[in-house]
Amino acid sequence: MTNSRVADWARLVTMALVCCCVFASKSEAAPDAAYQTAIDSPIRTEKDRTMDASRRPIDFLTFTQVKPGMTVLDVAAGAGYTSQLLALAVGPQGKLFAQISKPSAALDARLSVHPQSNIKVLIQSFEEVYPSDLPKADMVTLVLSYHDIVNLPIDRTKMNLAIFNALKIGGHLVILDHAATEGAGLTVTASLHRIDEQTVIQELTKVGFKLEAKSIAWRNAADTREVQSTKMETTSDRFALRFVKP
Repeated sequence: MTNSRVADWARLVTMALVCCCVFASKSEAAPDAAYQTAIDSPIRTEKDRTMDASRRPIDFLTFTQVKPGMTVLDVAAGAGYTSQLLALAVGPQGKLFAQISKPSAALDARLSVHPQSNIKVLIQSFEEVYPSDLPKADMVTLVLSYHDIVNLPIDRTKMNLAIFNALKIGGHLVILDHAATEGAGLTVTASLHRIDEQTVIQELTKVGFKLEAKSIAWRNAADTREVQSTKMETTSDRFALRFVKP
């Protein structure tokens, strides 16, 4: 075989391997069809659907790796956008605990219009976020609220340990938040409603979590991170972190 033919064969093998790798990568990243079914559910509100462009629910469900039958704790559930979406994803055999530190009229209204038997509202302090008599959770989510919790008079180490203890071994914690400039730490949590990604990582790994994955789905390079996240005309730059309990 001539040198040119050997080179041609080498190029073909290389191309085949590249194609296989690309296919595998796309296959692994492909969203579960059940996720789209959850997103398309008729019980989701029109307000939620208008928020989908910035909240990116298909990316969120894919990143969390949520599955039917799971037990999930949604910390700082607020009006219930994330709670309802996750409850739809875990299905009737799963359970969603929506934690709030004080009653939420918006969450009550959501559940009164479309009751979901697999959602239980927990009115619990952040420091005692999950009662010990409940089953260990497969996953905990905390979406766009860690920076707000920083501004409350609570012990975050105690909260993070409570979240850690709420999870099964191998369970996951997923956090999304508005990104501050690198090195900002906790200095702009009140003024800009943002937090430094590395600070969040440090606080969670301190109590025993291991960082497992990051997602760039919510990144926005056009965001200077110097404008208050709630007053931006476009979506803020956001980081997404998935931790595991070893």
